[in-house]
Amino acid sequence: MSLDAYRRVQKIAASPRGTEYRLMSQITGEMIDARDAGLTGAGLMPALHRNREVWTVFSSLCALPGNQLPDALRAGIISLALWVDRHTTAVVRGQESIDDLIDINRSIIDGLANENVAAA
Repeated sequence: MSLDAYRRVQKIAASPRGTEYRLMSQITGEMIDARDAGLTGAGLMPALHRNREVWTVFSSLCALPGNQLPDALRAGIISLALWVDRHTTAVVRGQESIDDLIDINRSIIDGLANENVAAA
């Protein structure tokens, strides 16, 4: 790997978006592992709780005055966080599938990956 390529990867890995990418990837992997292990309901709680926590943090950060994300993006993230909270409760009750939460996270991961590539 050339020095320039290494520096680009290092810049991505050290960026806030890179941190968000890694966090979302890890949490989504935990949900996938729990689903693939056949866990349901309360058995999914460790992975679901961590996912709910990160979405709560994202929502809280978007609600802060001075957040520099565009207003529409901030509103969208807050709306998604509310949906994640409600859907998580339905998954634990056995009324919904964890797959929808996994799909939302994957969409966010894809967006963060594309943003990181564009920034490099």
